Order: sequence, then C-alpha cells, then structure tokens
Amino acid sequence: MNFLSLLNSMPGAVAQGLIWGIMAIGVYITYKILDIADLTVDGSMCTGGAVCVMMIRAGFSVPVAMISAIAAGMLTGLVTGLFHTFMGIPAILAGILTQLSLYSVNLKIMGKANQSLSVKKYDLLVSLQYLRNVAWYKNSIFILAIFVIVIIGILYWFFGTEFGCSLRATGSNLNMSRAQGINTNFNKVFALMISNGIVALSGALLSQYQGFADVQMGRGAIVIGLAAVIIGEALIGRFFSNFAVQLGAVAVGGIIYYIVYQTVIWCGIDTDLLKMLSALVVAVFLAIPYWKSRYFSKVKVNGGRKDA
Repeated sequence: MNFLSLLNSMPGAVAQGLIWGIMAIGVYITYKILDIADLTVDGSMCTGGAVCVMMIRAGFSVPVAMISAIAAGMLTGLVTGLFHTFMGIPAILAGILTQLSLYSVNLKIMGKANQSLSVKKYDLLVSLQYLRNVAWYKNSIFILAIFVIVIIGILYWFFGTEFGCSLRATGSNLNMSRAQGINTNFNKVFALMISNGIVALSGALLSQYQGFADVQMGRGAIVIGLAAVIIGEALIGRFFSNFAVQLGAVAVGGIIYYIVYQTVIWCGIDTDLLKMLSALVVAVFLAIPYWKSRYFSKVKVNGGRKDA
C-alpha cells in the first residue's frame, strides 16, 4: 500500500466531509434539538441535488439554483411535518413515507436516474477539479468551509432568538412548552423545514462537487449524519456547552468520518461493507450511554449495603 496515495486523497476526503458535515448539521437540528430521528433526509438530499442540477442545466445561475434547492428541501420538511402534526402519524414513520415519495419525485425532477453536470460547461461553485492548481479563493475546501461558518453563524443567531428558544424548548420538554402557550406543532414543522433545507443545500453542493445528481445519492444519509453528530459530540462537543461549538463539532465529525472512510478504502477493506461498518459504529456509540448506566454505574455504598 502506497501511503502517498492516501495523502493525495485527503483533500477530497476533507471536501466531502465538509459537504456531509453540512448535512449532519441538518440532522443535528432534528435529532438533538427536536428529539426526532428524521428519515426524510435520505430523500431530501437527493431532491436538493436534483433541483440544483436541473436548474443549472436549464440556464439558471448557480445561486438561484441553490436557493431553489433549499426551498425544495424545506418543502419536503413541510410534508413530513404535516404528516406528523396534522395527520397524527408518528414522526419516524412520517419521515419514511416522505422519503419513499421523494424517490418518485426525484425521478420526475431529473427525468431519469442520473443527470450529469460538467464543470467545463458550467461555472460551478465547487468541484472535485477545484481542489488543486486553482486560486485559494476558488478552492472547494475554502468555499465549503465558508458555507459551514455562515450556516453555524446564522443558526447560532436564530436559536438565540425568542422563537429559536421556543424551538429548543419544544424538543426539550413538549408538555411544558405547551403549558407555556408555545405552538409545538408549528415549531416541529418549522424545525423539520430548516433541517431539510440545510440537507438539500448539502445535496446541491454534493451534486456540483461530484458533477452529477443520482436518485440514489442520499441513500444512507441519516446513518452518515448520525455518525458525524456522534463523532463530533464524543471528540469535541462533550467538552463545550456553547451551541456554535456544538454545531462546529458536527461539521468536524463529518470530516473525521470521511477521513476514516478514505483510510478504510486505502487499507483494502471491501467497500461493499462500508455501509454496514458505518451502521455498526453508530449503533455502538448510541449504546454507550446505556451501557454506562446499566453495566458500569458506580456502586453506591449505603449503610454497609451496596446498591448498583
């Protein structure tokens, strides 16, 4: 194995990690703030990519295409939110139903399963070809880092507002929030829209970076997002309570995930097993708090009697 080849692949791993880190920030909003594991993201990521690619191919500018992708992603979150709040469907099942529907929607948007986007023909914001031998301000890693910083800044400001605090309260204690007169159903829908809008933005960036949108491009996104959230929280987030740092830790988690992913490929492990390995990593990290409380809790000595 040539170690130099691993080093050469690192810029690409960092760039992809930043893209998926943006997606993981969207997952963080529903999973950590709203306390919902939203499976819509497996479909909304592709929706963002599909809308972005098709609008650029139709002659629209990249900024307009990306704003439209975000709007489309927010619409998918709205559908999931209405399934959950208006129709009374459990949140996880509402996400599954929307995700299933989006497979057909994404096919209709693109007209077929895959649509290409050549960097030679279109002036894309990020691209795999913008990692080397380009001006620093056009480097994909720099552009993506700016996106991450801006998103974190906006979310930090928003969740510090009165409305943002009500969203956090809704996820923290639903019954108490209702008792305080907060419209929790509206908050759930709005948080799902924000989350999937960010996820769709990552899909728009990914489709530009890799040069195509594919109907399967978001499959397994929830697992990667959860992995990034858990890795970032374990390595950085647990030591800091600041909300902006927590969001930054999620983005770093995405980078670490893709560096490990690239290293695993370099080591020669069968790539067919990577999704399973990701799922196992997430399962283990989710199980650690339970294991600590169930099997490794400190023994309390109480009047000569030991209580586990």
